[in-house]
Amino acid sequence: MARWSGCYDIERDAVVLHVHVQPGAGRTTVVGRHGDAVKLRVAAPPVEGRANSAVTELLADLFGIKASAVELVAGGKSRVKRFRLRGVDAETLDARLDAAVDDTGGPRAARHS
Repeated sequence: MARWSGCYDIERDAVVLHVHVQPGAGRTTVVGRHGDAVKLRVAAPPVEGRANSAVTELLADLFGIKASAVELVAGGKSRVKRFRLRGVDAETLDARLDAAVDDTGGPRAARHS
């Protein structure tokens, strides 16, 4: 079983990724696993959807897809969210998350500033 498999659901044409977001962080990055979710830090504050937009941009960049292929489907005003990613398969998702997080579970580098 893949390291990240409990953090997403497979749909016919998309993957739904479960994320736990820490808004207002010093930098935007993938932190690691947080229970059944991927923990993300975003520098944007949780005001007027700015943190959600920052997560959308981070996920699009991380998975090499357009921002329009990233859709917030649950948790708009919560730290716990679900994003539908069109154009990403489970194998790619696992590989990209592994590349974003080092073996100790910590972030490798910020994806955005």
